[in-house]
Amino acid sequence: MKGFAMLSINNVGWIEKENPVAGPYDAIVRPLAISPCTSDIHTVFEGAIGDRHNMVLGHEAVGEVVEVGSEVKDFKPGDRIVVPAITPDWRSLEAQAGFHQHSNGMLSGWKFSNFKDGVFGEYFHVNDADMNLALLPDEISLESAVMITDMMTTGFHGAEMADIQLGSSVAVIGIGAVGLMAIAGSKLRGAGRIIGVGSRPVCVEAAEFYGATDIVNYRNGDIVKQIMDLTNGKGVDRVIMAGGGVETLAQAVAVVKPGGVVSNVNYHGSGDTLPIPRLEWGCGMAHKKIMGGLCPGGRLRMEMLIDLVKYNRVDLSKLVTHVFNGFEHVEEALLLMKDKPRDLIKPVVIIDK
Repeated sequence: MKGFAMLSINNVGWIEKENPVAGPYDAIVRPLAISPCTSDIHTVFEGAIGDRHNMVLGHEAVGEVVEVGSEVKDFKPGDRIVVPAITPDWRSLEAQAGFHQHSNGMLSGWKFSNFKDGVFGEYFHVNDADMNLALLPDEISLESAVMITDMMTTGFHGAEMADIQLGSSVAVIGIGAVGLMAIAGSKLRGAGRIIGVGSRPVCVEAAEFYGATDIVNYRNGDIVKQIMDLTNGKGVDRVIMAGGGVETLAQAVAVVKPGGVVSNVNYHGSGDTLPIPRLEWGCGMAHKKIMGGLCPGGRLRMEMLIDLVKYNRVDLSKLVTHVFNGFEHVEEALLLMKDKPRDLIKPVVIIDK
């Protein structure tokens, strides 16, 4: 089969590989729509998870089942399915402990384009199909469905880890696709004031659509000062980090109130440490909780998010700004995520309706 791969750090291209093989509990899927992610950029161009050679990229896909193993009960060839970016080993102690994302090792629930070939191939392999696939309803477009697999589950996880309560004030740092979903998730959980931090007009417009009440533009000065000015020096109850660099954690700690929560779903792809400012952390005694987590995956998670879209609780169409038709456009879409033009939120490549 043909696949678009990371050949080495800073080097991508098309390669030929053997078709994947399904074990008894697994499935082979043909992608119908795929989307590159900023994580792919960190992986290829920063070497964030180390060097990878001839590894097919991509972890965001919806597709059609072409083959299932002998023990798969709930899916069959021809089913149109949503494939989560995170496909854990559900028969693991970590899954039983409630951290399926780390099944059999830290971040090991993240398999596509990490430990095995990803979804930017003519076919791809899904482990434990009954637990890691979800049927795609006809009412949901391919463009929206592929946003469920990573962007929606990640952004919502940011809101979940932040433990947002009714009326909580929230700052979301970074309003790309994940940050936009963090805003939408915060609103659904009952947040009051939601401050979005970003600059691109297309993202600002979408942030307001999803529920941001205020926008802070980092190009206009220090975001800590701007947020503290907006809140009369009080700060916010919760901060969700969905973008930014190593300095972002320090900014988040500075603006969250004592007793508040900093929730990170940002992929920090470079640097050895993340700074925590001593005084703003109350010399270590401010009761400011810092959480960081990989997005949830698996069938149940996808089915729950699918229902939120199916029953019009969340409109994902605002996330997709660029649509390509044809597998040959994968590289073009990937480089858009690298270059981040000002009219971009997320690109989607439709392979087959």
